[in-house]
Amino acid sequence: MNLLKETVEFLEENGKSPRNVMFVCNDVSCMSFDDFCLVADKINYDNGYGAAEIDEALKIVGDNWWLERHEYDGSEWWEFKTLPSRENKKVILREPSIKDAILYGR
Repeated sequence: MNLLKETVEFLEENGKSPRNVMFVCNDVSCMSFDDFCLVADKINYDNGYGAAEIDEALKIVGDNWWLERHEYDGSEWWEFKTLPSRENKKVILREPSIKDAILYGR
């Protein structure tokens, strides 16, 4: 599997394109998507079972979304993530009861 080809195809499957990428990072550094492409196009790896070959800390970041690497028993892939929506619900606050204090240590 070619890392760049896999990444671009996965972006497209999720309605995104390289133009939507803000940056690429891992736990150590960040780079532009163009710089990532220069490196990723040279990386061919076995995405099947065995040992993981791509850094699991690798993230491709857009506006309110990102791709992150996942692995199971050496099989590896991208997962698409988005920020959760914030629901506007009314919350009624009340004084904790004695029962709450006993059950929840309050």
